[in-house]
Amino acid sequence: MANMQPNKTPMPEQEANVRNANFQEVALGYTLEQAQNEAQRCLHCKNRPCVGGCPVGIPIPDFIAKVAEGDIAAAYQILSDANALPAISGRVCPQETQCEGKCVRGIKGEPVAIGRLERFVADWAAEHGLANVATAPKNGRKVAVIGSGPAGLTCAGELARMGYSVSVFEAFHTAGGVLSYGIPEFRLPKAIVAREVSNLEKMGVDIELNMVIGKVLTIPELFDMGYEAVFIGSGAGLPMFMKIPGESLVGVYSANEYLTRINLMKAYQPESETPILHGKKVVVVGGGNVAMDAARCAKRMGAEVHIVYRRSEAELPARAEEVHHAKEEGIVFDLLTNPVSIEGDEQGHVQSITCIRMELGEPDASGRRRPVVVEGSEFKMEADTVIMALGTKPNPMSYEGTPGLDKSPKGCVAADERGCTSCPNIFAGGDAATGAATVILAMGAGKHAAKSIDEYLKSKVSV
Repeated sequence: MANMQPNKTPMPEQEANVRNANFQEVALGYTLEQAQNEAQRCLHCKNRPCVGGCPVGIPIPDFIAKVAEGDIAAAYQILSDANALPAISGRVCPQETQCEGKCVRGIKGEPVAIGRLERFVADWAAEHGLANVATAPKNGRKVAVIGSGPAGLTCAGELARMGYSVSVFEAFHTAGGVLSYGIPEFRLPKAIVAREVSNLEKMGVDIELNMVIGKVLTIPELFDMGYEAVFIGSGAGLPMFMKIPGESLVGVYSANEYLTRINLMKAYQPESETPILHGKKVVVVGGGNVAMDAARCAKRMGAEVHIVYRRSEAELPARAEEVHHAKEEGIVFDLLTNPVSIEGDEQGHVQSITCIRMELGEPDASGRRRPVVVEGSEFKMEADTVIMALGTKPNPMSYEGTPGLDKSPKGCVAADERGCTSCPNIFAGGDAATGAATVILAMGAGKHAAKSIDEYLKSKVSV
C-alpha cells in the first residue's frame, strides 16, 4: 500500500546561516530509510504522467519501485540506462515543472520527490562502486561532439553505448561546460561532474580539452579527419547586457564571467590565481537561476546582496527552491524594479546604480504581465559591484564558415526537434540550437540527436 503522507520527505540540508558562508553542498541527501519512505509515496499510475514530463524519458515509476523495495542497484540500472548523468540531473533539473509537475500526488499535496530519489540512487551507486559503462561492440564509425556540456556529454554517452567511437572537443581546460563553469559548487559539486565524465571515458569516449572548434579545427576539417557526423553542443556562452550607461565601469560583470571565475577558476579561494572583486554591496540584475547562483555566490563572498528584477515574485523564472534558498540565506529581493544607469567614482569604479519602479500591465508574448515604468520613481542604490544575469546567446565561432549550415534569426544552429540541421551529417542541440535551455532539456536534445545520428549513419553504406 502506498505511503499517503501529503508532503515530501524533507531533505536534510545545511543551516542557512552556516551555508551562506561556505561553498559546500546545501542539500545533504536522503538516507536509505528516507528514500524508501519517499519512494513508497508513488502511486504507480497506469498512464505514468511523470514519464511524459521527463525530456529524457526515464521510466520513473520503475526505478522508484526498486527504491521502495530497497534494491538500489536495480534502481540504478534502470535509471542509468535512460539517463547518462543521473547524479547531475537529480540535483539541478527543474523537476517541479517537468516530471514532478505531472505527478498525480501533486494535485492534493506535494508530488513525489523524484529528483531527490534520482540523486539518492546515483550517489548510492557511486558510493558502492557501481557505474553503468556497458557498451555495444565497436562498429568502426567515428562521431565528433563539439562541447562537453550536458547536451554534448549525453550525446557522447548514448553514441558510445551504441558502439560508436566518440571524441568530445571542449574549448576549456575542464570538461562539463555549464555544469563546471556555471552552476556553483554548493548546488553541484564539481567532483560529481568529474565522476560522470570519468564514467563516459570508461565507456571509451575521448575527451579533448583546450580544443576551440572554429579556431584550432573547423567542422570541415573534422570530416577530413574521418568523423562521419558532428554534433554541435557548444552552448550559449555570449552574455547579454542592458546597454545602459555605466556598463563598462570596473565592477560590472556578466553573470557568465562572475560565475566562471568562481566555479572554474576557484576565485573564492584565497590562493586563487584568478582574482575577483570582493564587493561589499552587490546588485544582481535578473530573476532566473543564473541570477540566483550569482547572488548566492556573492553572499558567500561576504557581500550584502540585492536581486533587482523588473517583474513580481510570481513571474520569477528561477526555480522555487532556488528562490527559497536565496531568501533563507539573507539575499534581498527588490522586485518591480529596473536599472536605468550605473554610476562610477573618479577612478571608474562602480559607486551606485539608478533604478526605476515598475508596475505590471497586460500580458506580453511570453504570457507574463508586461512591466510598465512608474514615471518619476527613479532612485539610487549604493553598490560597488553589479552582475548582469540577463540571459545568453550562442557563440557562432564553432560553426561559422561551415558550408550549407543554416542559422536561425537569433544566430543559433537551425535544427529540428531531432537535432537534424540543413547539413545531413551535422546535428545540433541544447543551447547551440535554442539559445537557452535547462540542463535536462539540453540532455534531452543530446539524446534525441544521438538517435538521429545513429539512424543517419546506419542509412549510409558501411565503410
